[in-house]
Amino acid sequence: MREPSLVVVFPREPDHRALVAGIALSSFSALLLELGLTRLFSVVLFYHFAFLAISIALLGLGAGGVFAYLGKRWFARFRTRRLAFGLCFLNALLVPVALGIVLHVPVSLELSGANFLRLTTMYVACAVPFLLTGLEFSVVFARKSRHVSRLYGADLAGGALACLGIVPLLNWLGGPNTILFAAVVAAVSGAVWAPTRAARRATVALAGALLLVIAANHSGRWIDVIYAKGEKRVQPEFARWNAISRVEVDSLPNGAKVVVIDADANTFIMNVDPMHWEGTQAQDNLMAAPPALANVLRPHGEFAIIGSGGGVDVLRALANGSPSVTGIEINPIIANTVMRDRYADYAQHLYQRPEVHMQVTDGRSFIRNAGQSFDVVQMTLVDTWASTAAGAFALSENSLYTVEAFQEYFEHLKPDGMVAVTRWEFRQPREALRVVSVAMDALHRLGVKDPRKHFIVVSDGALDEDGIPVVVLAKKSPFTPEEEGAVKEHFEDNPDLVALYLPSVPGDNAFSRLIAGNDPYAFAKQYPYNVAPVNDNRPFFFFTLKIGQVLHQESLQQGMDWKVNLGVAVLVMVLVISLVAVLAFLIVPLAVRGRPARAPAACLLYFVAVGLGYILVEIAFIQRFVLFLGHPTYALTVVVFLLLLSSGGGSLASRPWLATASRTWMPLLFIVAALLLYVFILPGVLNAWVGLPFPLKLIASAGLLVPLGFAMGMPFPAGLHALGSIAGPQEGDANHNAVEWAWAVNAGSSVLGSVLAIMIAIQFGLNVTLACGAAAYFLAVLLTGTLRARPVQARL
Repeated sequence: MREPSLVVVFPREPDHRALVAGIALSSFSALLLELGLTRLFSVVLFYHFAFLAISIALLGLGAGGVFAYLGKRWFARFRTRRLAFGLCFLNALLVPVALGIVLHVPVSLELSGANFLRLTTMYVACAVPFLLTGLEFSVVFARKSRHVSRLYGADLAGGALACLGIVPLLNWLGGPNTILFAAVVAAVSGAVWAPTRAARRATVALAGALLLVIAANHSGRWIDVIYAKGEKRVQPEFARWNAISRVEVDSLPNGAKVVVIDADANTFIMNVDPMHWEGTQAQDNLMAAPPALANVLRPHGEFAIIGSGGGVDVLRALANGSPSVTGIEINPIIANTVMRDRYADYAQHLYQRPEVHMQVTDGRSFIRNAGQSFDVVQMTLVDTWASTAAGAFALSENSLYTVEAFQEYFEHLKPDGMVAVTRWEFRQPREALRVVSVAMDALHRLGVKDPRKHFIVVSDGALDEDGIPVVVLAKKSPFTPEEEGAVKEHFEDNPDLVALYLPSVPGDNAFSRLIAGNDPYAFAKQYPYNVAPVNDNRPFFFFTLKIGQVLHQESLQQGMDWKVNLGVAVLVMVLVISLVAVLAFLIVPLAVRGRPARAPAACLLYFVAVGLGYILVEIAFIQRFVLFLGHPTYALTVVVFLLLLSSGGGSLASRPWLATASRTWMPLLFIVAALLLYVFILPGVLNAWVGLPFPLKLIASAGLLVPLGFAMGMPFPAGLHALGSIAGPQEGDANHNAVEWAWAVNAGSSVLGSVLAIMIAIQFGLNVTLACGAAAYFLAVLLTGTLRARPVQARL
């Protein structure tokens, strides 16, 4: 027997402007918190755990919808304004609590019950604010289903503004203060919803108090990282955040100063005059390292150094006689604040010398657009997997190590120039070996049929399980006997160096077998690790594990690359956790409470398809636009901002479509066709336009993304409107309106989709990820027939 409907009518409900403003501010706060946690997790935990922020946010929002559905009769006691105010006010209080837990709970990579409990505590604490936001949205959307297009547009517009604001906020305020600012915005949203003047004064006072805390913590000395990677951090000499990383400078007992990035990677600041280093310990140390072979062979060459950091390679090039060194450093804190400002005296003004030309940008983008040629393009232990604010892909790759990248490096060399890449290598080679594999494929594409004389590979001692630096030198032209002789002569002065491959003495090891075979793909098939060449469609250079090795513990605990290998396992673990969470918060409540009788299961599957399609497309586009825009942060800001903003416009423009569900297939079919077209043409289009000035790139990005995003904003509100009509047309119907349930199902599919997008991209590439997004939207096309809403007059 059906329970009687509970219809509660309250006076003084929020007007349209309050509805729009409250939803937009709450959306801004939630997405800002999500992106801020992504950056914070990369520092406090490990870079691959930063991806948890995405799952936490999406799962919390979905769980809020389920709570709204299950507790609908209880929530019906409160009018919309009062309920939304309480949720926002509580959110503003709990966000600082979550921040305190993240900063003070030590979580390591130790596989123990205690460590798992600490990680769970952090996970739950961070999920609660998103649950409250999901509860707020689902209740408001359900009660105001006639205004769904306007509300959904406000939701997307608020999220778009958060994407636009995250970069300057991280640059100006830092990571912890950005989290606190999300709490400020939640309080302001509460003020919009406040049912009384006293309530509004309380939320304004709370927002003011949080702003005072942010102002007092501007230097980061009061609220900052306490534990990172499971260890308590000492107070650094200097620390600053931006959208790329947290950079600190520590002073060692011997007086040396080291730049530490995200409490993990580091680079020493050089304290040597390059014109007076003859006979110094610095000369002995730096020239005994494998990367010095590039200076031995091209002492007076022009260098392009990608990832110049604290200046090790820059110093070595200048001291050996290079007349021109172009340093390319992506992080402005390192290049400008540290090396050319605060520690300029300590660094002997290395980056301000007339021979040094610093470029603060992405290394590949600079080389690609450079109008000059170099004798050496050098990369020394440059890692591209640190988490950025993009958040959609914490295991972010910026395509420095793809075949297309190496083609560009070779094309910007002088006729006798060389590429010098140093990577960690192990007893069973994989990283430097993959560099050879990539370079070999690039040389093949440039017309070099037999590259056996085009490589020199040298290590810093015998290979072991922990990992040692190995340099790979590759040329478009063969190495000459004179160049080999110079290398051997250098070995006499530095006996610790070991030749792994020389053209005249290839040896018998993995490097010699790969080069002699002249087929990197065939070699990779029979080799224990995946060392096949990577390309821009699958730029995952550091993932060398094969599928069968991912879940073997011994594969995850060997060598310097153990963090990367563990990252793959974490992705699998997050997928499993997401499946369990979706079952616990979505499927089980459905089984217990039951689906709305008039909303068929296929109807809810429509919202699964739409949510899955949107997240797959969004993640694929973010990664694809990194190269085009020249910076991971630009890709985040531009792609997500344009998609969300145009989707918001599409939601508002979808009002005529809401009159009947029979038209919903039209924008869906346009999305499918556009995505399939982009699968084939987008890589070529972006490559053709990559040389455009940056303002024109922004216009081009808008031209490519806005029409698609506009259409992607229509299916969800159209489905919600139709579902509201199916399950109960009255706004206050507490038993039959299943909008909360649809919201939860959509968010749950996004949780799974965010993980699946990365796994699909790693295994099959970005084009397949985009095609899967098209397939999800095509499934939604097939399911539009389940939205059998009777014609209603859209009223806003």
